[in-house]
Amino acid sequence: MHRRGNFRRSGAGLRYRLKRTVALVGMMGSGKTAVGGALARLLGVPFLDSDAEIERAANMSIAEIFARDGEAFFRDREAEVIARLLTGRPVILSTGGGAFLSERNRRVIEEKGVAVWLRADHDLLWNRVRHKTTRPLLRTPDPRATLEKLAREREPAYARAALVVDADARYSVEEMAGKVIEALLTRPDVLERE
Repeated sequence: MHRRGNFRRSGAGLRYRLKRTVALVGMMGSGKTAVGGALARLLGVPFLDSDAEIERAANMSIAEIFARDGEAFFRDREAEVIARLLTGRPVILSTGGGAFLSERNRRVIEEKGVAVWLRADHDLLWNRVRHKTTRPLLRTPDPRATLEKLAREREPAYARAALVVDADARYSVEEMAGKVIEALLTRPDVLERE
């Protein structure tokens, strides 16, 4: 099914047409939510966050879902929400850090959208998440070692994303969003400049 995208004028006066949903994937702290929001504003399309949608549907936090029902239950709800969010008009979608590990999620993202891995080194990730208390997977005696282990385990799955954009601590959120737009423009089936 061909979905019509929207032409929007960015702040720089350029017009873009987003034809497919862009799913941002990567580790916690890679900037998926912040960059996703900026990217959506630049392209003039809605921004959705799969974790926020799960929390809204469950009326509880991700940490509470993990504690009450376990990770397997959460991953099933996450897959249902991602599939639902990928239907309809193109949007920018921030996914949870573990979402792209699932073959089911990778398949639906590639069928209905495009995955963009926001790749960040371990030091940058740690600097961004070390003071957050909302990361249930980091509630361990050595959260930095846990983060690095998770990143090493997940990177082969993230590498399956169609596009990769490297995060850099020197980039502002808007500069990172610009880098994602540059990557998306290499895929005319996803984004066109008018």
